[in-house]
Amino acid sequence: MKTNAEIATWGRCYQMALRRHLWSSGPSSNPPAALRLGRRALRLGLETLDVARVHERALDTVTSPEDTPDHDGRDAIKRADTFFRETIVPIEKNHHAAREAGDRIDRLTQMLRQRAAESSASDMQLEQAVACREAAEARAEACAAHHNELTKEAQRIQRDLRDLMRARLSCQEGERDGIGRELRDEIAQALVGIDLCLLALKTSACIDTDKTEKNILDLQRLSVQLKTDGLITNEGQADL
Repeated sequence: MKTNAEIATWGRCYQMALRRHLWSSGPSSNPPAALRLGRRALRLGLETLDVARVHERALDTVTSPEDTPDHDGRDAIKRADTFFRETIVPIEKNHHAAREAGDRIDRLTQMLRQRAAESSASDMQLEQAVACREAAEARAEACAAHHNELTKEAQRIQRDLRDLMRARLSCQEGERDGIGRELRDEIAQALVGIDLCLLALKTSACIDTDKTEKNILDLQRLSVQLKTDGLITNEGQADL
């Protein structure tokens, strides 16, 4: 905004230009002078209303009966109105450009707000996705840890089962060894008995036939008993 002195100087220039326009012969509105005044008013920061006030004061001065060449007030007002319209053209154009710029700024602002809202929504979705992924990773880690624990427990159980099987087999082998010793002892006793019977048969074969027959029957019963108990087989009896 310029100083009041510069604005006052512009007002006087406007008044003189308007007087020349009204005194000019012909219908021409002298656009160059009006446009120059309008551009200068724009540089001074004047608005259309400011120019209208200056125009009213100038019109009161230059349209007195002694200042008008033809005493037709209506024609003077019409010509003055044309001059005023030509003067405010640069200001109105500037206002139009400003309005367009404002509209463009509003559109850009709205677009930026929309982009910001979309960006905010995208950020929120990204945060939710990150949170879901972190939760999934935490669950996966927990599952992996639990799986490792189960694997270790299974390995421990397998070791315990192997140890138990070895102990069971060792116990069974001990039991078999004990049973084998008992069987060998029984067989040894049976063989001793057979030997005694044979010895008795050998001794009494020629002396007492009845006793020999009885000893033979005892040997047969002992053989049957041994076979029944599974201590000897048919091949063993035959060998015997």
